[in-house]
Amino acid sequence: MVLPAFFSVYRPQIETELKATAKTNLASLNNVLDYHWGWIDQQGQPRQNTLGKLVRGTLCLVSCRAVGGDYQQALPAAAALELVHTFSLIHDDIEDNSVERHHQPTVWKLWGEAQAINAGDAVYTLSHLTLLQLVKRGISTDKVIHCLKVLDGACLELCEGQYLDITYEDRVDISIDDYFNLISKKTGALMAASTCLGALLGMANPALIELFYTIGRELGLAYQIRDDILGIWGLEKSTGKPARDDIIKRKKTLPVVYSFHKAQGRDKKRLLGLYQKPVIEEPDISRIVEILDALEVRAFSESRANEHYLQALKYIEETNLPPSNLKELKELARFFAEREY
Repeated sequence: MVLPAFFSVYRPQIETELKATAKTNLASLNNVLDYHWGWIDQQGQPRQNTLGKLVRGTLCLVSCRAVGGDYQQALPAAAALELVHTFSLIHDDIEDNSVERHHQPTVWKLWGEAQAINAGDAVYTLSHLTLLQLVKRGISTDKVIHCLKVLDGACLELCEGQYLDITYEDRVDISIDDYFNLISKKTGALMAASTCLGALLGMANPALIELFYTIGRELGLAYQIRDDILGIWGLEKSTGKPARDDIIKRKKTLPVVYSFHKAQGRDKKRLLGLYQKPVIEEPDISRIVEILDALEVRAFSESRANEHYLQALKYIEETNLPPSNLKELKELARFFAEREY
């Protein structure tokens, strides 16, 4: 499924907010961030096509419009969400020793681990300063404080999720429940914050704001499961990640976790042997994927992603908002569940 057309409306406005904030507050790190966001190449020259989808910021603006709010008032929140996501990616690449993102060297690979940590920390701080710009958009101080609480809560969950992700790499006894606890924090929390902040800035109904938070959590689960599927069976030129990188790094994605529970006898023994090797090499990857295919774990994973997509749709209908208000949100939900990159 292609990126919904409305991304072309919101994306330039989120980017404008990001550029204005970063250039004002982080002059010494401009090149690092401009490179990470794909605005310049390694030589510092402007790029025609930027990187990343700005999904979280877009989800925030779509949610704001869905409840009848003025999405332009929520632009600082959309930018803040993308800044938190950027902070997590820069640090994640260091922790996972990832040398490429979107077919180009990662920040730490070019500037070194120490400077990448500095950049990530700065971006995290900048997310707060950006969110405070909501006051200039006419948002009350009380509501801005509420937004900060939501964002910081999501950051804490995200960090815990990353901790679990790293901890699980050397284990083969991860349960399905463990997996969902992990992705609920690492991915679901910031998606939930995105829909919640959009609804919070667009209206004042506490029950509806909470419902939008739940919608975002379900969409985050669907998004991450789809990411797990693409990490094994997706095309590298589409995903922007090295082929089957999740397997090399022993990530406990849903297909892998489920395979350890479903495999029996020889398949179980082979899987355990391959994942207990000091280094997983290219021939090992092919053998692992053969076992996953034989166990039909892709179909299982796709069914679970669809379950969370349908649950999100159910909650969207429960908002009882006008159908025209929900069109973009439903289209975005479908993209999360069916995307190929």
